[in-house]
Amino acid sequence: MQHREITEHIVSWLRHYCEGARTQGFVVGISGGIDSALTSTLCALTGAETLVIGMPIRQHRAEYERAKEHIHWLESRFKNVRSEEVDLSESFSSIENKFPREIQDQLTMANTRARLRMATLYAFACHYKLLVAGTGNKVEDFGVGFFTKYGDGGVDLSPIADLMKSEVRELARHLGIAVSIINAAPTDGLFADGRSDEDQIGASYDELEWAMKYIRNAEQVLDLSERQKRVLKIYSDYHNRNRHKMEPIPVCTIPDSLK
Repeated sequence: MQHREITEHIVSWLRHYCEGARTQGFVVGISGGIDSALTSTLCALTGAETLVIGMPIRQHRAEYERAKEHIHWLESRFKNVRSEEVDLSESFSSIENKFPREIQDQLTMANTRARLRMATLYAFACHYKLLVAGTGNKVEDFGVGFFTKYGDGGVDLSPIADLMKSEVRELARHLGIAVSIINAAPTDGLFADGRSDEDQIGASYDELEWAMKYIRNAEQVLDLSERQKRVLKIYSDYHNRNRHKMEPIPVCTIPDSLK
């Protein structure tokens, strides 16, 4: 993996997109995870205005501290970076008080957290003429669809969505991102108990990457272990269930003869 060249490529892509869109820069939600850490660092490297926002919602303490650590690191190195913190806990509580209790299952409310954060990012983006930079990686965005539709999936551009999680880690090391963030268990930050992505999915990102590559090279027949068969099923179940997130919204086309 050519770290310097890939970094330059993404930074150049971000810069050109920003100029073409006639915007001032980028806004990135900081979760304390490696994806948002890498995305925000790449945005900072463009030299354009980069606004990073912490948006805790009854956040697990370790995630909150890692997010603060990364924001401090960015601001100490890049003059074009500034930060905001918007504690959305009270807003989330208000929603809980309004939603019918019977629809407040864990997944529904986790998605609601993500959408509350998306609305916050776009409020800042609209006011300051910034682009919302997505933080999804290739496995999440195009493999298992592990993101919230119109939540963390609601973005203007996705600078790291062609990188596998392992490649995200490599590039993060290359750019000097904190080891505590690189080594932290991946989490979407949508549950107050700090459960990891891998706890939720039932497979590690390394395993999911293997499954994604295996399926794309389907002609390659291997003597699979029971664990590999299990991982392939997990990957396929997620991919099929979340296909609606990864494809364009279906449009009902009206025949000309009916118009």
